[in-house]
Amino acid sequence: MNVTRCLAGLLILSLVLCAVTHAAPTTAGFDIIVYGGSAGGVAAAVQARRMGKTAAIIEPGKHLGGLTSGGLGATDIGNKAAIGGVSREFYQRVRKHYNDPKSWTYEKPENYRSGRGTEGAVEDAMWTFEPSVAEKILRNWCEEEKVTVIYGKRLDLKDGVQKQGNHIISIRMESGEVYAAQMFLDASYEGDLFAFAGVKFHVGREANSVYGETLNGVQVKNARSHQLVAGVDPYVKKGDKSSGLLPGVHGDSPGEEGAGDKRVQAYNFRMCLTDRPENKIPFSKPEGYDPLRFELLLRNFEAGETKAPWAPTLMPNRKTDVNNNHGFASDNINMNYDYPEADYKRRDEIFNDHLLYQRGLMWTLVSDPRVPEKIRNEVSRWGLCKDEFAEHDGWPHQMYVREARRMISDYVMTQADCQARRKCDDPVGLGAYNMDSHNVQRYVDEKGQVRNEGDVQVGVSPYPISYKSIVPSEDQASNLLVPVNLSSSHIAFGSIRMEPVFMVLGQSAATAACIAIDDKVTVQKVDYKKLNERLLADKQVLVWTGAVKGSAGIDVKDLKGVVVDDNKAKVVGDWGVSSVTPGFVGTQYLHDNNEEKGQRTVTFVLPISEAGKYDVRLFYTSNGNRATNVPVTVKVGDKTTEVKVNQREKPKADNYVSLGNFEAEKEIIVIISNAGTDGHVIADAVQAVKLP
Repeated sequence: MNVTRCLAGLLILSLVLCAVTHAAPTTAGFDIIVYGGSAGGVAAAVQARRMGKTAAIIEPGKHLGGLTSGGLGATDIGNKAAIGGVSREFYQRVRKHYNDPKSWTYEKPENYRSGRGTEGAVEDAMWTFEPSVAEKILRNWCEEEKVTVIYGKRLDLKDGVQKQGNHIISIRMESGEVYAAQMFLDASYEGDLFAFAGVKFHVGREANSVYGETLNGVQVKNARSHQLVAGVDPYVKKGDKSSGLLPGVHGDSPGEEGAGDKRVQAYNFRMCLTDRPENKIPFSKPEGYDPLRFELLLRNFEAGETKAPWAPTLMPNRKTDVNNNHGFASDNINMNYDYPEADYKRRDEIFNDHLLYQRGLMWTLVSDPRVPEKIRNEVSRWGLCKDEFAEHDGWPHQMYVREARRMISDYVMTQADCQARRKCDDPVGLGAYNMDSHNVQRYVDEKGQVRNEGDVQVGVSPYPISYKSIVPSEDQASNLLVPVNLSSSHIAFGSIRMEPVFMVLGQSAATAACIAIDDKVTVQKVDYKKLNERLLADKQVLVWTGAVKGSAGIDVKDLKGVVVDDNKAKVVGDWGVSSVTPGFVGTQYLHDNNEEKGQRTVTFVLPISEAGKYDVRLFYTSNGNRATNVPVTVKVGDKTTEVKVNQREKPKADNYVSLGNFEAEKEIIVIISNAGTDGHVIADAVQAVKLP
């Protein structure tokens, strides 16, 4: 044996092992590694470079930007004035792009109308864009700032994270490459890096009792929006249980009201479509198409649905961002529960199933004669874009992973934070969107009909997001930050999970990582005063000083007498949920969306424990679009009283009008109807106060 060669080989092996198992900040030449090339990941890497640190993005796929370049061009944020720093700079770059007349190829800029809300918007930024434009901006940005971007490398899910105690030394890809750094950021939608680093996390919905919430867990009583028409049969052969359930419907119990479960809100693809013939790819029948998957869609139409199941928002150049809408649409409900913790093979299967489902949905909408002709004609006007996602036949490369793992750290963002009933003292950005969950499950109710459950939409005013919510507990990982799958409950994450906010948090996370490197401390020990000063210098928005919607509402416990809120009422028809107009009871109010007149009612049953005369009061939020002639029925024993309420008029008392005084012994029933009404009908709460 050649002893010299043997010793040399051992030396090389020793150096390789040393690089993998010991702290060596310059081993891979990077101070900070960002795993995941989402828009939040790009913002983080750009900030790291601006603070003088070397930075690399490791992106498992072939594209930068995640959903921002994956079809979600209709920016969701709520109040755009809450967005600053690098995130706003991205939208300013979008504006600069479209200020160039050469950027308009399929329409003139003066003809473009997005239809998006402009709350908090200013002319320095533009919030709607084509996917290819977003990715071009992000790629150019990384080149300008000299960010290293490594494509096509996925974390080894068996032994991908090497640690010394609570310190991450390096990460290994499934293809064998090892990357070392001083600081790591997990900016992926799945959260693989922080999970395999041993950081605690949760998947699914927590019970309301865990964090003292009301909008988490199973929400059967609030299951009103994006709902199927009543009466849709769930069985392959109508009325025949032995024939089995239709695809996409489960036969288990939906769960107890407010209880936690492992179910995850539905995913879909945000489609970029066009109606320009020269750029249009018509919808076609996909290989593997199963018409049975869309039988519910057709039965829903036959049961009375009149609306097209989509929500297109116009992007520049006669393109769209199309999202899910109504009871049966692009959300592939029940079919993503495995995804958050699955291996790559299973995730690919789920991705492909979602793609087949959505391609089949569009084919059904344009081709099946059971779809109303008006809807077929409208959907057929549109098609995929030849100049978007060309390598994927016009379909997005990014599935909308609305939630996966969520970290559990020393500070968990909850409903109380979103509703300003709790405020952190270490903000690193603002959330501003509704507490928004898409449907989580589709099941068979006690009447043997199909129902969706899990949709929640409750408005908020901008609120602070805690620094402690983007760092793990120190005993789990001392040099890791998580700006995407941060520490939050299901319903709070439903508000936070917006692309501009992920960019905000990515910048803040990178800033903290750079300070930690300079001060030689763990991310948990970063001096918040120093972090705050740098974030403000970099134009982050950390404190909201604008108008507040009062989204926490009036606490039922603060009202005397007997009070029944809308979430305890019996609802007939598809009532929407909102909290846009302040002055409501609880966390929300119901509205009929000025639709289906005569088909929607809300019944409040007030139990009376002491006989006597009661003042019965109706709560509602007034607005100029409300109905002036809302029919309200009060039933006490065998006596029925009809009252008309003008909901355009602001109540003279404390957000309520008196429906009259009534003698009652056991119960008072109040029924709100939208029959014959001339505007939006509101159902909020009913109160009965005993008179002397």
